[in-house]
Amino acid sequence: MGMSVTISAATEQDAEQIFRLQYLCFQDEAALYGNYRIDPLVQTLDSVREEVARDCVFVARLGDEVVGSVRGRVTEDGAASIGRLCVHPRLQGHGIGARLLRAAESALAGERGATRFRLHTGHRGEGNLRLYRRVGYETVGTARGADGVPMVVLEKHAEEYATTA
Repeated sequence: MGMSVTISAATEQDAEQIFRLQYLCFQDEAALYGNYRIDPLVQTLDSVREEVARDCVFVARLGDEVVGSVRGRVTEDGAASIGRLCVHPRLQGHGIGARLLRAAESALAGERGATRFRLHTGHRGEGNLRLYRRVGYETVGTARGADGVPMVVLEKHAEEYATTA
């Protein structure tokens, strides 16, 4: 394909590009549900900045441009909540989403001690569901987002990242 997309931890300077990319990427999801008030579209730039500073956030870069992003944090039950995975529409289907997930999973299991990974995705997002299942996630339940969208809850165990002493 001739491009070199790199994956790295996000910095404060990436927050604005992540914010704009998220807004672009979640338009199709909003259209799928006829709901343009879904959480990723109403999140503020300040909130994205807070997440970049606090959580485990990775970006995919093509040169200086952020073309993908994912966020995660370890919750009270030891699971890592992974979310807001997005890849620029022109670059989808090239494995960038899977690479971002692996980077987040590795950091969340290694540095932050997560025992499993959990994510929520809209129940109509067949492409998203295919990706998550392909990389080892299994459906464990359903939920309703704060925005009212029915969600599928998926989980994956973190043992592939376990280290032996």
